[in-house]
Amino acid sequence: MSETPLLSIEALSIAFGTKKKTTEVIHNISFSISENEIVGVVGESGSGKSVTSLALMGLLPKKITHLKGKALFNGKNLLTLSEKELRTLRGNKIAMIFQEPMSALNPSLRCGFQVAEILQNHLKLSVSEAKKETLLLFEKVKLPRPKEIFRSYPHQISGGQMQRVMIAMAIACKPKLLIADEPTTALDVTVQKEILLLLKELQKETGMSLLFISHDLSLVAELADRVIVMYQGEVVEAGKVESIFKNPKNTYTKALLASRPTLEVRLKRLPTIASLADASFITEEVSPQERALHHKQLYTQPPILEILNLEKEYYGNTGFFNKQNVVKAVNNVSFKVFEGETLGLVGESGCGKSTLGKAILLLDKATAGTIKYRGADISNLSTSEIRKLRKEIQLIFQDPYASLNPRIILGEALMEPMIVHKIGTSKKKRKEKVLKILKRVGLEESFYYRYPHELSGGQRQRIGIARTIIMEPKLVICDESVSALDISVQAQVLNLLNELKEDFGFTYIFISHDLAVVKYMADQLLVMNQGRIEELGDADEIYANPVTEYTKKLIDAIPKGI
Repeated sequence: MSETPLLSIEALSIAFGTKKKTTEVIHNISFSISENEIVGVVGESGSGKSVTSLALMGLLPKKITHLKGKALFNGKNLLTLSEKELRTLRGNKIAMIFQEPMSALNPSLRCGFQVAEILQNHLKLSVSEAKKETLLLFEKVKLPRPKEIFRSYPHQISGGQMQRVMIAMAIACKPKLLIADEPTTALDVTVQKEILLLLKELQKETGMSLLFISHDLSLVAELADRVIVMYQGEVVEAGKVESIFKNPKNTYTKALLASRPTLEVRLKRLPTIASLADASFITEEVSPQERALHHKQLYTQPPILEILNLEKEYYGNTGFFNKQNVVKAVNNVSFKVFEGETLGLVGESGCGKSTLGKAILLLDKATAGTIKYRGADISNLSTSEIRKLRKEIQLIFQDPYASLNPRIILGEALMEPMIVHKIGTSKKKRKEKVLKILKRVGLEESFYYRYPHELSGGQRQRIGIARTIIMEPKLVICDESVSALDISVQAQVLNLLNELKEDFGFTYIFISHDLAVVKYMADQLLVMNQGRIEELGDADEIYANPVTEYTKKLIDAIPKGI
């Protein structure tokens, strides 16, 4: 690694607005990246890490952006270059892997063409030379069936494969600096590990510098040489990964490390930024005796939910003469859920866990098998009977924003299901209950009059939870309900879910690809693989002594840090 900085950011400030009124989002930050170095930038949403990277690429809206300071790349100030000069650098000397490949890739163009186009523009290769080089790049990023993916559109390949196409596109011109902005956030732990190993391998092979942006310090620790911690537009801590990880100085850095659930111990409550600032906060572990007593109380009663030999098949046309292809998304699955417990449901994308959740909710009717709720078979209920049952079995969505009407205030959105299910005797009574529930999920009464777009990710998730608990259900299915949240916000929401479980006597089915989160939440763990149950049993026991190779692979893929 060279001591000469490849990129040097000096007293950078970024503000948005007009000349009369501006809002500064980056406050006088400075850091550098040497040649052949991996630097991690860590912080939650709103910390300014992505805005900084977009400023380096010249991708911020120029009319409303105000820049101060310098960003020197090979001696040139990126902030003062013309659009023409930036175009010669982008994708050539500096490249970027975006957080969401589906929105970064053109859906109307084939994957291979999008990579080949960059090679033709920057390296002036012919069409045949660009195609040949693209196929070699697809092999380098370990894409299966490169020729087939070259001809595929983005929607025809998986999320992990799309991310690999993005990486191939980014390294096509052998850039000196690669910026990776949350490149693994929406991926399964196993795919995430593959992408991290790939980036590390490519960096070692090419000698490029890598700026890796993430909200997860444990993830960055597995990849980076140095780490920069950002909070509210400022650099609050910087240094070698080992030093930051083992001896953090700043309260925010400590919170980023402590908020992430661990596999080693089961805590009663996850630390948050607010709790770590409170001198009276004590981190308490759940003792084996407490857990044994809890399980004794759970499993000496009839199950609230029993699934027997459940199957869900999908049909698709394939091959010549439109021959039907049968895919078993859920294949002969049986298990029990007991009142007051949390069943963790884990597995990679496509394993069938969300399909199973929809079948239990009767949103997607099972092909075969039985679903018993409180001892009664609910598999073949009529539409009116299902509507009545909706009050008892509720879902917390992965993306609460998509499930909220953007045109109505949150108070009305929360009252809607109450009106449908005839909860509350008048509008006044319903409003009183809504205000009470808002307070219970940690939101002020003023949120009653807000619209969905006025909320942060964590606030939206709290509204999603509020809309669920206002129905006073007995069984709640959480489908990837914290996967898109920052680590510190995720800790707050997980603590809230556990508090509500105690207060309201909820039973949870907690679906997630994040095994560390499920370990913190679950009493019982169900591991799914290709529609089947891979393992089922006590969560702590499975994590300590996984039986199948698939479960071992999932656990090994969890970022452990240092």
